[in-house]
Amino acid sequence: MAVEIKKVGIIGSGQMGSGIAHVCALAGYEVALSDISMERIESGLASINGNLARQVSKSLITEEVRKAALDRIKPAEDLDLVSDADLVIESAVENEQVKRKIFSQLCPILKPEAILATNTSSISITRLAATTDRPERFIGIHFMNPVPLMELVELVRGIATEDETFEASRGFCDRLGKQVAVAEDFPGFMVNRILLPMINEAIYTLYEGVGSVESIDKAMRLGANHPMGPLQLADFIGLDTCLSIMQVLYEGLADTKYRPCPLLVKYVEAGWLGRKTQRGFYDYRGETPVPTR
Repeated sequence: MAVEIKKVGIIGSGQMGSGIAHVCALAGYEVALSDISMERIESGLASINGNLARQVSKSLITEEVRKAALDRIKPAEDLDLVSDADLVIESAVENEQVKRKIFSQLCPILKPEAILATNTSSISITRLAATTDRPERFIGIHFMNPVPLMELVELVRGIATEDETFEASRGFCDRLGKQVAVAEDFPGFMVNRILLPMINEAIYTLYEGVGSVESIDKAMRLGANHPMGPLQLADFIGLDTCLSIMQVLYEGLADTKYRPCPLLVKYVEAGWLGRKTQRGFYDYRGETPVPTR
């Protein structure tokens, strides 16, 4: 069943989902943006509008292009409004049970030829695909954050993913102007298999008192030429997401080197999740971020 991708459904309107909707609309796709409430969808649309306006101010796009892109994005509070999509991308929280529930709701309403994709950053594509009615038309399309700025997409096949699904997904990424890196279906794929243990080690360095938040980030910015320090990056990603990925690596690869740092667990238990909660390794409630340790 060959499919031409014209309409894209996106499940989840948070930072990642809204970013995916943004680039899809700019590339000319019709987009249905869904979430658990209209309030969340409206928040996502507001973020998209603000980011498009920023691109206009930098002369990256014109005002006409911004308006046309916004017009292509339709809110889909009712999941049935994504039923005619050619490609549906799940971009919910990094929790396997949540994703499985979404797929169980989606599969009965999607047309048989529709491709179902997940933006998971670490969970097995094969295992997620097996919970659907279309494992051969299921694939991992892992965007990087922030989606409008980051060029890379990891494309991950499950064991049952057909060539036609893979090629259609690659063509979709090409049209978005993204660079594709093909990853095998192992926990964390490539980027997070390398990046998250580095962040976790930085947290261990803080936990063991080797350096302060400020000194660790400064050391990696100036000593390794990283654009931001690992603890600042962890706050940007979300400490709950960091912990989820480390747990996937630890459980999936059965190696103690992936054990999540107890300090990371403590911050998540406290609800200090980074920028999205205004506190993490930095406190963002004032005019400038202040280290919390």
